[in-house]
Amino acid sequence: MSVEILDGSTVRSFVEDEGAFNSSVDGRFAALDADRDGLLSYEEMAGELMSLRVLEKHFGVDEAAIQPDELAGLYRGLFDRFDRDGSGEVDRDEFRAEMKEVMLAVANGLGFLPVQMVVEEGSFLKTAVDREMGQLAKAA
Repeated sequence: MSVEILDGSTVRSFVEDEGAFNSSVDGRFAALDADRDGLLSYEEMAGELMSLRVLEKHFGVDEAAIQPDELAGLYRGLFDRFDRDGSGEVDRDEFRAEMKEVMLAVANGLGFLPVQMVVEEGSFLKTAVDREMGQLAKAA
């Protein structure tokens, strides 16, 4: 993990750089595709979805108040957002499209004011920051 300063334009610029964005997203897709069939099942994506930590105790949600079936439904709903054609599996194009929407939503949420944020190594946000820093170094 590292502490980075970023804003919406950093993330938006990364998403708009189709080559860099697709390379990063395709790398994550390949890492999740355990059976190498070019499709992600719910089981292959479950760990990644759960790592999003959509429910955190310190955000005011008491873990005991969430029933296991409700939690399973939440993660299934997230998977269904990726599975746009309802086939029960996510192909690379579906994964790219949903990740683009997610990252643009993050960019919109960040807005234009820089924020200091802890980001995980290898995350899309870290990749966006590293890309921008590389471009600034080339321009200098």
